[in-house]
Amino acid sequence: MSAPLAPARPTRMSHTLRDSSTMLRRNLLHARRYPSMTLNLLLTPIILLLLFVYIFGDVMSAGMGGGAGRSQYIAYVVPGILMMTIGGTVVGTAVSVSNDMTEGIIARFRTMSIHRGSVLIGHVIGSVLQSVASVVLVGAVAVAIGFRAPNATALEWLAAFGLMTLVALALTWIAVGMGMVSPNAEAAGNNAMPLIVLPLVSSAFVPVDAMPGWFQPVAQYQPFTPAIETLRGLLLGTGIGDNGWLAVAWCLGLTALGYCWSKRVFDRDPK
Repeated sequence: MSAPLAPARPTRMSHTLRDSSTMLRRNLLHARRYPSMTLNLLLTPIILLLLFVYIFGDVMSAGMGGGAGRSQYIAYVVPGILMMTIGGTVVGTAVSVSNDMTEGIIARFRTMSIHRGSVLIGHVIGSVLQSVASVVLVGAVAVAIGFRAPNATALEWLAAFGLMTLVALALTWIAVGMGMVSPNAEAAGNNAMPLIVLPLVSSAFVPVDAMPGWFQPVAQYQPFTPAIETLRGLLLGTGIGDNGWLAVAWCLGLTALGYCWSKRVFDRDPK
């Protein structure tokens, strides 16, 4: 009688996928149980959208030239608000990572037989999913108040969705690094504030050409402006020019920087 077969040992890839899915589920459960931070970060772009459309819409549209009115300004401002939504959502990721690093759970994970990178992968995928869900919700509010992109094809909508996902991935890795080097959750939130402030000084609300000359380089040479202009081009049919490849280059560069930064800090032996 032959001996029973031994159970197959999981491969390295299956081990990574299993542990990463476990960490992803853990982070999503945390977001569901503590929704106050996600809600606060999500309300900010919605309030800004309503504020700039209904309160400042007529005034801000004057900076666009050509006799643009409120309806044209809605079309202009929504892509910027969507990118700002992503920047705001990932701030919660920095705070969550900082909590894990300072409350001892990472030290416990280090002693367990789990794939080390799964901890970071769970945070990143969870944050990207939350960013996408936030963009969909803010986009629904924008459509409700009059935003339309009638000339955008299905391929352009798909490219726009891919661009926003790529931006979310890049900013999430940067937020993870910020969270890992922060001594506490409050510091992590403060360190991640540039991800909210940078869209405010980009082309999100008025064209760069309408800004003072000394301020235009600040708005032009940063990651949000080319991403916003590319998103406008895809949805509204405006010219994209060099902004497309600049946006992708910024995203790939920030992703690589955030990944290397986070991995180096995470792999460092705890004191």
